[in-house]
Amino acid sequence: MAGFLIKRLLQALFVVIAITLLVSFAIRLTGDPAVTMFQGGGSMTEEDLMRIRVALGTDQPFFVQYMNFLKGLVTLDLGKSFIGGTPVSRLIGDALPATLMLAFISMIVSIALSIPLGIKAATSKGKGVDQAIRIFSLLGLSFPNFWLALMLVLLFSITLGWLPPSGMGGFASYIMPAVTMGVILTATNVRLVRTAMLDTLQSQYIMVARAKGLSESKVLYKHALRNCAIPLITYFGLQFGGLLGGIVVIERVFNWPGMGSLAFDAVGARDYPVLQAVITVLSLMIVGINLLVDIAYGLVDPRIRTE
Repeated sequence: MAGFLIKRLLQALFVVIAITLLVSFAIRLTGDPAVTMFQGGGSMTEEDLMRIRVALGTDQPFFVQYMNFLKGLVTLDLGKSFIGGTPVSRLIGDALPATLMLAFISMIVSIALSIPLGIKAATSKGKGVDQAIRIFSLLGLSFPNFWLALMLVLLFSITLGWLPPSGMGGFASYIMPAVTMGVILTATNVRLVRTAMLDTLQSQYIMVARAKGLSESKVLYKHALRNCAIPLITYFGLQFGGLLGGIVVIERVFNWPGMGSLAFDAVGARDYPVLQAVITVLSLMIVGINLLVDIAYGLVDPRIRTE
């Protein structure tokens, strides 16, 4: 097990370095932050731009800038934002909890919906209930998340006035963003749960469990669901990692002060330190989630524990 963890950690380190290198290089192709900062400030000369580049550190060669970023990352010094000079670690510390909480609640909504719906569809294969659930899944896959978000705002905020249209406040502010992401995720997860349960319910040990007189709920949730949990855990774990990086649109629609909004603003302002830090933190979290998923394999199914 120790050798497996060391190998995966080395792979994770390589992935994070590759991602940060690619992002650091790509963002510098989008434009010069000195020009962006000077816009609207009157005429500019090359000397003016050079003074700004020296102050920002962008006058140095690319690999020098990248190595400085890695050195700061090791010491947890992520630098300062080009806009306002705020420490990047403070910006990340303010934005990360909002994104994590929204992603976590969205996953809870999705799991709470997809597991019972998927099991019901599997146990009602070919019946009207199964068809209705599959149609719901197809509709969920067809809805763009921003369209569903706007429709929820139109209905529950503008028309009914029940929920706040944007911002992060009390519990009510989480409902629409979490439901938006949860419904979209459920559309995929229901199909996955249904397929996994159909394969498991045909197994011989399920027939033995029923022959022993166990209740149907115990057969479904204790035996069948546990034995098809490996693909579910894998997909749910990877899906949560994808949520962290793909929640930008929802955060913009609901004006959510998370990592997605922070990265979006950093791209527009050519704020290299902020964008590099956001991508690095999200990459580390996604890689960590993948590692936890691998470890969970052995906890759920002893047959695949790594020596």
